[in-house]
Amino acid sequence: MAYWLIKSDPETYSFDKMKKEKKTFWDGVRNYAARLHLRAMKKGDHCFFYESMNGEPSIVGVVKVAKEHYQDPTTTEDWSCVDVEYSEPLKRPVTLAEVKANKKLAKMALVRIGRLSVQPVSGEEWDEIIKMSKS
Repeated sequence: MAYWLIKSDPETYSFDKMKKEKKTFWDGVRNYAARLHLRAMKKGDHCFFYESMNGEPSIVGVVKVAKEHYQDPTTTEDWSCVDVEYSEPLKRPVTLAEVKANKKLAKMALVRIGRLSVQPVSGEEWDEIIKMSKS
């Protein structure tokens, strides 16, 4: 199993909406690196759900990949999407400021390549963020 982080503006698609709908397709990604990450996702992989514009940007929950990549239905060009399903909220949101302040997360893509909307997360990074959410 691999770990990922997917970003959304809450005005576009919030974690609360994800919780209500239980499942959605993750579309609209128009960055080549992010597209490669979408195409690498496997069914059952876990993703942090990151809300980028609601007050303080934060990792707020976990979703799972329910269906591997396929043609993004919002375009005829060569872009992909995946289906994700609601898993659980974090015990408490972990803010971007907290992530940046944690030396164990200095190499995390969220810190280095902040604008990338779909990004890999290492197992160590995943565990550290889960730990942070419980404190």
